[in-house]
Amino acid sequence: DSLWDLAIAEVEKRENPDDDGKHVEVWEKSIFFMGNKNGGKTTIILRCLEREEIPKPTLALEYTFGRRARRHNTPKDIAHFWELGGGTSLLELIRIPITSNNVRSFAVVLVLDLSKPNELWTTMEKLLQVTRNHVNKILTKLEKTSPEVATEIKQRMRNNLQRDHPDYELVDPFPIPLVIIGSKYDIFHEFDSETRKIISKTLRFVSHYYGASLVFTSKSEALLLKARVLINHLAFGYDKSKSLSVDHSKPLFIPAGLDSLSQIGPPPVTDSDIGKMRANTPLELWRKVFEKTFPPKSFCNLQDTKDPAQDLQYAEYEVDAVRAQKNQ
Repeated sequence: DSLWDLAIAEVEKRENPDDDGKHVEVWEKSIFFMGNKNGGKTTIILRCLEREEIPKPTLALEYTFGRRARRHNTPKDIAHFWELGGGTSLLELIRIPITSNNVRSFAVVLVLDLSKPNELWTTMEKLLQVTRNHVNKILTKLEKTSPEVATEIKQRMRNNLQRDHPDYELVDPFPIPLVIIGSKYDIFHEFDSETRKIISKTLRFVSHYYGASLVFTSKSEALLLKARVLINHLAFGYDKSKSLSVDHSKPLFIPAGLDSLSQIGPPPVTDSDIGKMRANTPLELWRKVFEKTFPPKSFCNLQDTKDPAQDLQYAEYEVDAVRAQKNQ
């Protein structure tokens, strides 16, 4: 059979379900990983897909996928995993994986390196801002072409928080499902307790504000498993975890919608300082308090991006020889 014959047979099989009359739809989701450079994104993806590979540095935008069967003898569901490398230096590539065709089944995982608090807010803000702007553009387009899809997406993000939740009017949910992972908890755990408290409280506020889930992880199997539970829920529709951990002296695990501003408390700063800080939104106030403790590093990303042509993992003798000849 040619590839086309197989494709036709596959379509007919899907359109005309088996004799028992059950039509099983294949679940297809996409997840986009982004975050700090060397923050551990690839390691988390490999663990979710149960692959025993040694992670290689991600170049630009990488793609892989996973398949799982829900039950015995059912078609396997598919999850597409996209990963953006280079921290915040390649923001324009965010447009490639998220399109109007798949935005309904898309989710974002933001991996933040807890061991680098001075880069944390800048990385988070830039990546989430560009992603949000891009998704909003898609939604605006969808409002004209298929308004019911746009309404469904907007409504779904509001559903994370029950209408009777005291913070229902105070938060600004991200337009598509979002998970924030704080990586390298083993290094973070060595920080003094006050530093840990400020970072933890700030990330709790940001996650709650965006309607996101929050989990801290490291290379330890138990913590990776918790991150996997959240990602498998997005990728394969597995059950949500009911557990909750908000104690700052332990790794945080807070599924979306289970936190509240009253539990998080005010930004960790004295009342006299809060009066001096001019902020238009709660998010801006938290940013100012956070950056007072951890001044953001001014780092130029572009100088940081290595030329892929020089990267040994992509070496190809024939191509490189011709290239060297051309340069000469």
